[in-house]
Amino acid sequence: MTEVIEAEREVVTVRSLSKRYRDVTAVEDLSFSLSAGTVTGFLGPNGAGKTTTLRLLVGLAAPSAGEALVFGRPYCELERPACTVGAVLESGDFDPGRSGRDHLRALALAAGLPSGRVEEVLDTVGLTQAARRRVGSYSLGMRQRLSLAGALLGEPRLLVLDEPANGLDPEGMHWLRTSLAAFARDGGTVLISSHVLSEIAQTVDRVIIINRGRIVASGPIDQLTAQRPRRRRQRPLRRLTLEDVYLDLTTSTAL
Repeated sequence: MTEVIEAEREVVTVRSLSKRYRDVTAVEDLSFSLSAGTVTGFLGPNGAGKTTTLRLLVGLAAPSAGEALVFGRPYCELERPACTVGAVLESGDFDPGRSGRDHLRALALAAGLPSGRVEEVLDTVGLTQAARRRVGSYSLGMRQRLSLAGALLGEPRLLVLDEPANGLDPEGMHWLRTSLAAFARDGGTVLISSHVLSEIAQTVDRVIIINRGRIVASGPIDQLTAQRPRRRRQRPLRRLTLEDVYLDLTTSTAL
């Protein structure tokens, strides 16, 4: 019984994870874990290995070494993956001639989920009024909401989101922030990749910063921003921001 409880507590476990494509190492020796009820920001420059890591986690790529586990198992071994993990990695994967409602109905059918969930998630993401419209007429922000609706269909315990704030206006940003906080309060876990550092600072409990395929920092934002920057020329009197820490760790020249 103790082993089961411990496995449930650690929602995501990444151990010595690496991914190589011929002569290119996209991810190298990553290790981290996520607990239930947390929202974690996964940050890094373009090409740092963020999306590759998320793809490894949800079984869209195979690791060259190490492992990525969800509730103690590889994603491919989950009995009902849609009811365990909701992922948004490709926000543009839609049939533009299909309505938003029909898109979700197709996802629900493929995952063996009750059709009643479609109307529930449409309401959750605020797309009920636009559900009959063809996806091709949706704005980028509406497509982001539709992607999240698809991820929520199976009532998962883990959300893996790659740049979900792209295209959202301030109202949409606020909606996303409050939605993820509510999801975590209910015991869910969120891993969110984003370049919108000011929004991430208001959304997440902790961050993992990756650069050139390796983790360069991780921990609660308050702890990271309380530390001195690595570069001696950066000694601001004010408290560091998440942007200060991020740039200090991921750029090659002093600010």
